[in-house]
Amino acid sequence: MTSPNIMTIEQLAQEMGRDVREIERLASKGHVPGRRVDGRWVFQSNEIREWIETELRTYTPGELTALEKSQHSQETDSERPVTSLLKRETIEVPLIARTKRSALGRLVEVANATWQIYMPDDVLNAVLEREDAMSTAMEGGVAIPHLRTPLPDALGESMIAFGRTASGIPFGGTRGLTDLFFLILCRDTRTHLQVLARLGRLFHLPGFFTELREAEDADAVWDIIWAAEESLD
Repeated sequence: MTSPNIMTIEQLAQEMGRDVREIERLASKGHVPGRRVDGRWVFQSNEIREWIETELRTYTPGELTALEKSQHSQETDSERPVTSLLKRETIEVPLIARTKRSALGRLVEVANATWQIYMPDDVLNAVLEREDAMSTAMEGGVAIPHLRTPLPDALGESMIAFGRTASGIPFGGTRGLTDLFFLILCRDTRTHLQVLARLGRLFHLPGFFTELREAEDADAVWDIIWAAEESLD
């Protein structure tokens, strides 16, 4: 019996919205974490999730679109996966924080405006653990802190929180200072990957970060993100 944590190369290709031959070439070159068993490629789903997260910042808009469309989450509106999880009450501008830890702590508090975080301490610790493993800061002064693995028992529903600090703060890595934060808290991997891919597509839109920085309040931020999602195919 195949373990639910094991994926075949066909399943991985479907998961990523890619051609099997492309995945096989990447695996053969060591670019995808996998191994051969009885002459066939097999992949650990948790390793693949981490690999996708690491590689996501290098994806083209087309690759992000393929990944997004390959995920079929029951928790999002497929036309608006970000704004279906982001609420006006889970946006804080400005986000009052001067350090990485205080920013993450405040973001979890903001997300809990929905009262759907059943174990906030566990959620915060999991987000901190993920950041300790590798910073989620990206080019452009944006970070996407998230859970290392889904915590369905800690969350009543998947959600996104957004915060913008008054000035940039050190958030790890060599990406400079960060002032835009999207906290992603998802109950399952499909929702998580769908949201990450859609955010990646939004980040490619010209002027998106500038508009977020110029927004006067939470309502303006939500309107900007909603309009940006509407502009995508």
